[in-house]
This record gives sequence, structure tokens and C-alpha cells, in this order.
Amino acid sequence: MGSQHELPADRSYSKPLGIRFLEYIKKAKLSYESHQAIVLIVTFFAYASYHATRKTTSIVKSALDPQSSDVGLKFPWRITYLSAPAESKGLSWVLGDGWAPFNGSDGTALLGQLDVAFLSVYALGMYFSGHMGDRMNLRIFLTVGMVGTGLFTSLFGAGYWAKIHSFYYYLIVQMIAGLFQSTGWPSVVAVVGKWFGKKKRGLIMGIWNAHTSVGNITGSLIASALLSYGWGWSFVVPGLLIAFMGLVVFFFLPVSPESVGAYREEDEVDSLRKSEEEEGVTEPLLGSNTELKEKAVGFIEAWKIPGVAPFAFCLFFAKLVAYTFLYWLPYYISHTGILLYFLLLCI
Repeated sequence: MGSQHELPADRSYSKPLGIRFLEYIKKAKLSYESHQAIVLIVTFFAYASYHATRKTTSIVKSALDPQSSDVGLKFPWRITYLSAPAESKGLSWVLGDGWAPFNGSDGTALLGQLDVAFLSVYALGMYFSGHMGDRMNLRIFLTVGMVGTGLFTSLFGAGYWAKIHSFYYYLIVQMIAGLFQSTGWPSVVAVVGKWFGKKKRGLIMGIWNAHTSVGNITGSLIASALLSYGWGWSFVVPGLLIAFMGLVVFFFLPVSPESVGAYREEDEVDSLRKSEEEEGVTEPLLGSNTELKEKAVGFIEAWKIPGVAPFAFCLFFAKLVAYTFLYWLPYYISHTGILLYFLLLCI
């Protein structure tokens, strides 16, 4: 009977190539804690890259639909462009003249339609992504989502060099990008949940959830720094960044302890076995011949879980405010004198 409780030693696991490489260098199996650290780091930067690509639109809006010369705050680059000689303007026309069709009288409305389309597909895609994530290898699923996000974010920026002025091109690209973006949150939360117990989950999630702010800040800095070289770069570089992180996820992310054969310290396993014996469990939960199969939760069943509905409505209103600032605050500041007033008060 004792042999039934031995942990599988030679079982073939679907370890990512990066994990195998690290174990080859170390000449030993990675510990459970090492896997946890890899999961936290990889998922942190993975979802930060999602937000970095999502943030670029709000920064580029002011270049696509610039303020008129007689309304609002005149930024230094705007003043420099208007006062510079014609021969020195060069590529600066992007910042000064905008980009059709967004620089017309209905430019603000068109940009708003892009946001509505993106967020609508993103919200709808979250539901399907959650279902698909429960039934697929999360490492593959997340990789496809990140590479797809990078591709269509870059395609939006490619309109700059291809001189595309069709609104429907940007609309379709944004909608498909929103669909791929929806793969991020359900996947990273599911992976982190598989690796951390309830005792430390609150602390871990509190620290780990800083990826949204890190991603927004990084996306803002990258998009702003590259805007003067052409607004296309503000999309392409974050797109390449998230595609690269998608490859990192593919090579290094262990989706669950069972998938890589990682187990907790021996005393914790012994405690689990003892509780199994006390409850009369004859088949070991961690045995070599037993695999844990989780049943995916449906849409109606999910709403019946206690606390889901109140949390969903709270998150709805929180996201309503957050995305209003995320997508429109830079544009609002650039089109009003609010920043000028603030600077005058500081002086």
C-alpha cells in the first residue's frame, strides 16, 4: 500500500522548453518555489504588455486628430511646428496636421467609435476566452493571444507607412485586436490561481496586480517617445514587445504544478496523504495513475457562485471610470487649457 503513495519520478510531463533548459543548466529539477517565481514574473510582464499596447491609442489620438490652431493649449511641439520654416518641417506634419479621416470635423466621433468597437469586442471576447481557456492549454492559448495582439496592433500602425486613410480598415483592425486582447486576463488569472493557495492569494494578487499600472505607464512612455518619428511607431514597437513576450510565455510559462511535475515540500504532501487516509480515500490524489480533471463552469453556473454578481457590478463601475481616463484623459488635456492652468498655478 505504501508504494501507492510514492510521487511519480519518471513520468513524462509537458514541460516548456525554457523550463527544461533551466533544469539542464541547473543539473536538477526546479523547486516548487522556483516555478512559482517564474509564473509570477512571466505573467506579470505578459499582462503588462497587454496594457502597454492598449494604452497607445490614447496617446496617439492627439496626433490623429490634433487641436486647431485657435483652440485649446498650444504644446511646445505644436508651436515649434507652426513657427518652423517649411523646409525643416519634414516628418513633423504628422503631429501638426493629423491623419485622415480622423482630422476632419467628425474626427473625435470616429475615434470614439474605434474605442466602442474595440471594447465591445473585448468584452464579448472575454466570455468566449474564459470558456476556451478552460478547455485548452493556457500556455498555447495565451501565446496565440499575445502574438495576435501584437500583429494587429502593428497593422494599425502600418497604416502610417501604407498611407491608409480608410476608417473601416482601422475599425476592423481594432475589433480583431480587441478579440485577441480578451485572451489575456482570464488566462493569467487562471495560471496564477493554479500555483498559489488561498492563504497567500490576497497578498500575491495585490502585488502582482500592479502589472496594469506598469503596463499603462510603459505604453504611455513608449508611445510618447516615438510619436515624433511618426505615429505608426507608437503602435508597432508595443506590438513587437507583446509578441516577444508571447514567445517568452510559450517557452517558460508552466500552466500548473501537474503539467511540470512540481510538488510542494514533502511535509505538506504527507499531511495531504494523512487526511486522505483519515477520510477513507483509497486512491491517492497525487498518485501516478490519477489525473485531476476539472469540469468547466458554464455562464449561468458562474453567476450562481456567491459573490460573483456583486463583484461583477462593482468591477463594471470601476472599469467605467478607469477606461474613461485611460482612453480619453491625454486627449482631453491636449485639447483644453487645463494643463496650462495647472502650470500657471505652479508658477
